[in-house]
Amino acid sequence: SVRREVARRALAKLITDGRIHPARIEKLIKDARVEVEKDIRDAGEQAAYEANVHGLHPEILKMLGRLKYRTSYGQNQLYHSVEAAKIAGILAAELGADVEAAKMGALLHDLGKAMDHDQEGTHAKLGAEFARRFRVPAHVINAIESHHHEVEQETVEAIIVEAADAISGARPGARRESLENYIKRVRTLEDIAHSFQGVESAYALQAGREIRILVKPDKIDDLGALRLSKDITKTIEDSMQYPGQIQVTVIRETRAVGFAK
Repeated sequence: SVRREVARRALAKLITDGRIHPARIEKLIKDARVEVEKDIRDAGEQAAYEANVHGLHPEILKMLGRLKYRTSYGQNQLYHSVEAAKIAGILAAELGADVEAAKMGALLHDLGKAMDHDQEGTHAKLGAEFARRFRVPAHVINAIESHHHEVEQETVEAIIVEAADAISGARPGARRESLENYIKRVRTLEDIAHSFQGVESAYALQAGREIRILVKPDKIDDLGALRLSKDITKTIEDSMQYPGQIQVTVIRETRAVGFAK
């Protein structure tokens, strides 16, 4: 959070300076607030520049910059917003949609996460209300407010913003998951594979985004391996919820070993 960053900077200067007394603490906290506020403005302007989004009110840029000090599951929310804007622009261009609206909606979709926690409402609604105050176009506001389906999506750009948000958040390594969820997904994948006849061993790889299954060659032929891959894929789709996709690889290997003496 912004307050944590202010405290971190002030504390670092106190330790370096060595003069720790109430007046000095108060001055360093005040100086740190000024520095962080400048960094927030600069971060918001830089984010809009990187996303190639223009015409935003200075107050919106300032609120956007606050996301620099906000994370979600370990993913920095400002970097996520810029990445989502770039993805949304590419998707909109491919689909013949409004590129500028899609990019702006994606850049601002998590604006509400930068706002104080004592305000009532979800981050999508808070962000939309804030954007509405500074005359952001109505179709962009709808994209912000509807990216978690709290209101109906009225345009294709709103759907693109939702997709861009999901793509950025779900890519491997973007967000940190709890160890418990990770272990549960890996075990579930391996248990599904082992439930089929002829499976010798199964290993979940890449944080559960791929599973490799080794089958007994005397029990499963080549055609059977193909059918097994499809059956396991169908079972995973029916029984698990996960972002992105899971690659299912079935390996049937026959070895002939001889020794020359």
